[in-house]
Amino acid sequence: MLARSTTEGVSMEARIRRTRDPVATRGAILDAAANLLAKDGPEGVSLSAVAHLAAVNRGTAYQHFETREKLVEATIQWVSDKLFRAVFGDPETIGERRVEEVDPVALTDRLADFAMDNPDICRVWLQQVLASPDPSQDPFWREYCGSLGRFAATDLAEPGIDFEVFSVVNLAGVFFWPILARSSAGGEAERRELSRRYSREILRLSMYGAMRSRAFPKVADLLAAQGVSAGS
Repeated sequence: MLARSTTEGVSMEARIRRTRDPVATRGAILDAAANLLAKDGPEGVSLSAVAHLAAVNRGTAYQHFETREKLVEATIQWVSDKLFRAVFGDPETIGERRVEEVDPVALTDRLADFAMDNPDICRVWLQQVLASPDPSQDPFWREYCGSLGRFAATDLAEPGIDFEVFSVVNLAGVFFWPILARSSAGGEAERRELSRRYSREILRLSMYGAMRSRAFPKVADLLAAQGVSAGS
């Protein structure tokens, strides 16, 4: 989960330690920017506000990010990296996996859980990436959309899948579902159950819409155990 920054309780010792650790300082600035970005959108992010929230000097913030635009861009990249690691693992070691090696249940569950824990920043990330001139420059979008493209090119998939549209449909759904889920959930256990409701329905739609069910017997068994069948 993305940390929720606050200036309350930040000790002088912690501030001094940050000034001696550029990596930690950058992380604190990006964490603060992510919270402001989720709360107010790109227009609500300023270097001075971020510096205040991160408990660093304004000059220090400018040393790391010369302009507000560069800070927003870096924050979106930072969120993308967290998304990537939460869903796919370490980007440095993942390589290009074979489609058959991907566990669709675990991947969908991880994505739904991350979205439930970080609903606001996920929606901002999606809007910013899709509005960019080249979404493929974003690591998470490139891997997510690319993995669906590789899947669509195999005989495991139904013919004619528009994997780019499929990617937007899936991500828009998983990032907007928490709006309803959080308004009706009373605690962590209920949020997790609502997260699973979403991931199972996406699997059902994929299983009996985009995926050849006979090629994914484990997913079919999982859905059948919950009373979901091809005719339902």
